[in-house]
Amino acid sequence: MPYLTGCLDSLLAQSIGPDRLRIVAVDDGSTDGGGAELDRYARAHPDTVTVVHQPNSGGPAAPSNRALEAATGRYVYFMGSDDRLGPEALARLVACADEYGSDIVVGKMTGVGGRYVHQALFTESGPSAPDVGLYDSALPFTLSNAKLFRRELVERHGLRFPEDMPVGSDQPFTIEACVRARRISVLADYTYYYALKRRDAGNITYRAGHLDRLRCTARIMDHTAGLIPPGPERDSVLHRHFTWELAKLLQSDFPALAAPVRDRVREGIGALADAYLTDPLRDLLPVRRRVRIELARRGAAEALVRAIEDEERNGPVFALTDDGRARLRCPGFRDPALGLPDRVFEVLGESILPALSSGTELLESAWEQHGDDLALTLAVRTPLTGDTSSAVIRLLPGSLPKSADGPGGRLLPADHEPPPAVGRFTREELPGGTVLRARIPIEARTASLAVRLHVHVAGGWYEIPVRGRGKPMPLARRWRLDDSYRVSARVNAKGRMVVRTGPLFPPRVPWPARVRRRLAALLPGRWFARLSARAKRK
Repeated sequence: MPYLTGCLDSLLAQSIGPDRLRIVAVDDGSTDGGGAELDRYARAHPDTVTVVHQPNSGGPAAPSNRALEAATGRYVYFMGSDDRLGPEALARLVACADEYGSDIVVGKMTGVGGRYVHQALFTESGPSAPDVGLYDSALPFTLSNAKLFRRELVERHGLRFPEDMPVGSDQPFTIEACVRARRISVLADYTYYYALKRRDAGNITYRAGHLDRLRCTARIMDHTAGLIPPGPERDSVLHRHFTWELAKLLQSDFPALAAPVRDRVREGIGALADAYLTDPLRDLLPVRRRVRIELARRGAAEALVRAIEDEERNGPVFALTDDGRARLRCPGFRDPALGLPDRVFEVLGESILPALSSGTELLESAWEQHGDDLALTLAVRTPLTGDTSSAVIRLLPGSLPKSADGPGGRLLPADHEPPPAVGRFTREELPGGTVLRARIPIEARTASLAVRLHVHVAGGWYEIPVRGRGKPMPLARRWRLDDSYRVSARVNAKGRMVVRTGPLFPPRVPWPARVRRRLAALLPGRWFARLSARAKRK
């Protein structure tokens, strides 16, 4: 409560109609008035709403099984009591299943209130995909039971939810259903399911501790291994669990756990890696998650904690090598005691742009003037070490394209190289990356100049806008007053540093005679003569 009321209202409003819909609502020992609310709806809609009351079971598996025992329809669909459906959801899902003979239909889901829902399955399938495979799509990253299942499939294979799993109990059910299904369809033409994150983060997924999540993930992976023999197909499903469930156990909250809990989590992840982490699957993992899992696998408790803490302080730092490759530089890298191969730390088939962008920031900036010459001095941090000779700060004219001003900057086309650098540069390598110091002359012209880092990594040129939010900007300067120019630095709406140059006064046009007469009357002769000469030059 009060989310339950919105959930029930969304079901009763379904366009499929009450004569084709039965709601089986299980009150799993609710203590917030949810059971009474269910009874109220059952009294108002006796032909549609059926309520089952039972003592609290500790998770969603037992209520889901009780509901399956009561179900009589051709299809079943599972919902969390916090969530809601789009008005046409069930009608569209059933129509798809009937048209294509689908055993499972997945409708597009979206998160509400900060709830994360993986979207790759819905973006890669287009508006609809009548036949989607478990092993060659993003389906393993969408394993909740919020799907339409043909009940004949469920009963033929005796599919039920493991009731001793407080979290993730829908995954063994969904994975086995997908393995057994004759056809799986995906609909992304409409928002079918709205998954809500409660304001108190009370969803059971957010309450479970590290050891419960580890135990349940191990159950899921073992169940999957019992369904799918070793090989690329099993790897394609377990990819999700190494990338997601196990990697999430080794995030910023891991170092704060009690030492015995840390040891059990590390040992459990290591055992699962020994059992299921093949070399091809390891190469598929993002480098930061791959390294942490391998440190846990090798029993490197101290290096694992330091790797997480260092990244929290400085963000990820990448070492560039002479052959153009990028490797994560963190504890354990080239440590002879661990003997981890360099490939574990190498960036393989993933974009380095988000890490480059988040780690590229302005440290300081100022104007430097010698006579009529003006230059901008900058210090910019980049999360790169090693051979950073190609890393250069540039002021480029023109507005930033959207592709270059987004969260991750952009990878320049293969046939494009940035223009030559102008100015003087120095580099200083630090534990958290490299600080580039630049002195860049400013030309007297009307221009908007974007402050960007260009760097060559792993065979490609990257263009990264420099973040300036929260940093003091150098004061606007009048420059060459005789030529009436100004220059200023600011932070744009996206937090990126830009430099503006332009006339100190509006562009000059020939003064009308009446203006000249008025100025001559108001100004001393020498000031009028200087203004007139300047206007003629313009």
